[in-house]
Amino acid sequence: MNSRHVVLSGCSGGGKSSLLAELARRGFAVVPEPGRRIVEEELRGDGRALPWTDPAAFARRAIAVAARDRERAGEAGGWTFFDRGLVDAAVALQHETGEPAARVLDRYDRYHAQVFLTPPWPEIYVVDAGRRHGLDEAVPEYDRLLAAYADLGYRTIVLPKVGVVERADFVLDRLR
Repeated sequence: MNSRHVVLSGCSGGGKSSLLAELARRGFAVVPEPGRRIVEEELRGDGRALPWTDPAAFARRAIAVAARDRERAGEAGGWTFFDRGLVDAAVALQHETGEPAARVLDRYDRYHAQVFLTPPWPEIYVVDAGRRHGLDEAVPEYDRLLAAYADLGYRTIVLPKVGVVERADFVLDRLR
């Protein structure tokens, strides 16, 4: 099955959310990052599943949220773009616990074969309430994701460091 669900992954702070907003502006269905939504919810509650408090619990929550996102998105006629997703969460869980990402992902449908990754981009990287780690922690995460997507049989495409409009054009051109 060639899914119409396309993942935008890569380095934290690399411009995924801005790209997602541009794709939404153009009329495409988009799904925001599970991790950001979990952090917002946890900061309003007891804060037990935060990435800086309990990274494994956070990754498990991200898997559950990403799985619900996929179910809700269905397979509509057009492209649906996901800011991160199941693979990112499974790779985080593997990093924290050693549980193989491939085994976690076995029970889920695959995303589109092409995955777009935002590279580390220090000039736009910002730490905020939902992203407390620095670029020095984000780069190894990016390296893990780049390797994992390739190991899982996805074709990884690293996005150029250009403006958001040009990035959206780049993604859409590659999907044609």
